[in-house]
Amino acid sequence: MSELLRAPAEIKYAEELDWLESIDDSPKPFSWRLSPRMVRLFVLGSERSDNLGRDISQKWFGDRSFVERAVVTLASDRGLLLIGDPGTGKSWLAELLSAAICRNSTLVVQGTAGTTEDHVKYSWNVSMVIAKGQSRESMIPSPIMTAMETGAIGRFEELTRSTSDVQDALISILSEKYVSVPELDSDGIVFARPGFSVIATANSRDRGVNDLSSALKRRFNFVRIPVVTNKKSEAEIVRFRTEELLRRHQIELDVPPTLLDVLLQSFADLRASSASAGSDDEKLESALSTAEQIGVLEDAILHSNFFGERALTAHTLASSLVGSLARREPEDLAILNKYLHGVVEPRSKEEGGSWPEFLEGGRDAIATLS
Repeated sequence: MSELLRAPAEIKYAEELDWLESIDDSPKPFSWRLSPRMVRLFVLGSERSDNLGRDISQKWFGDRSFVERAVVTLASDRGLLLIGDPGTGKSWLAELLSAAICRNSTLVVQGTAGTTEDHVKYSWNVSMVIAKGQSRESMIPSPIMTAMETGAIGRFEELTRSTSDVQDALISILSEKYVSVPELDSDGIVFARPGFSVIATANSRDRGVNDLSSALKRRFNFVRIPVVTNKKSEAEIVRFRTEELLRRHQIELDVPPTLLDVLLQSFADLRASSASAGSDDEKLESALSTAEQIGVLEDAILHSNFFGERALTAHTLASSLVGSLARREPEDLAILNKYLHGVVEPRSKEEGGSWPEFLEGGRDAIATLS
């Protein structure tokens, strides 16, 4: 695992999954590796009342009911659609569920404007077709078809970014549970094995790009993942991801709780400002998601480790925040400058602490970018 830039969940948490599988005596749907109860436990972590004899780490931070509904959906014959704003952890939840259910989260189709029906069904190895003709050997199954053949979970990221033709191809798979291969005279139908399902994700901000048809919507159960607004929950997510970052880079650097509070409060302030803005020009282009908050902290930590004094400071944190969130010139810089003068400056005078240094770092970053 040390040789992988980013190990998938089934490799990263292989020891936990092996242990859970060894003690799991509850009924399992189809060919699932873990029972629904153990899948939920793997995703949300163990509690003292579970009496497991060891701790299982919490990996996704959100309402328990979302995970339970997702697991129940996958145990049925319907697909699962996780929908929400960018950065709400949809893809991470899909990866964790796939890892727990079938120990393979890598059967993924990425939805884009360039995604074709071949990416959902199959394509051909041209050189083999020329040499031997079309056969199952020369066919290249898509990740979704591979999931069908192995009774696994196939994932479809950013479903609403793919065209209607691609979405229509998915309808037939979810409805009929087979793919017809008319090019083959025999063995021309690939049937899905028990356990096959599809987890798709969609950003609510992509509405109107390629809206889902009513027919496709009927094949999915929707689970809407809200933006995390509870500061305690958001702090847990940021802390969890930050600890992973420090371990991966083998960095020994403390993140002072006061600076984490400054980061959380800054994002809360900017979200409130964005919510009350009268036009898009008065809103930051950033979605101000928890994922972007983690990105700001990651940038500050790496900068401090490589170019600073190996200690995270409010000045570096503010510089990373401005650098990460200022995407439009001059609109975003003007919004951040207004925030620093209208909110951070009065707060630094009233509360002191890390806020004066944070204010100075933000001003310096804006001056550099202007």
